[in-house]
Amino acid sequence: MEYNDDVKKRLRRIEGQVRGVLRMIEEEKDCKDVVSQLSAIRSAVDRSLTYIVTHNLEQCLREELAKGEDAQTEKLLQEAMSLMVRSG
Repeated sequence: MEYNDDVKKRLRRIEGQVRGVLRMIEEEKDCKDVVSQLSAIRSAVDRSLTYIVTHNLEQCLREELAKGEDAQTEKLLQEAMSLMVRSG
């Protein structure tokens, strides 16, 4: 799977957010602010996961459909759904 620059930018942004939370904890910032930032990180990770699975699924489906009768698209969709449910 090839990951484009958008995915990398998303993950670098998340990395920066995590560093920011660590800094907040070291500076003993208010718990409410730390939790708020952690919640934002969780949302960003969830969106990144969805983006990656969706784009990977699209690529995999195209490859499977190209196989014609031997395509296992249903299995592929079930695996993708399983990944998304486990992550939630």
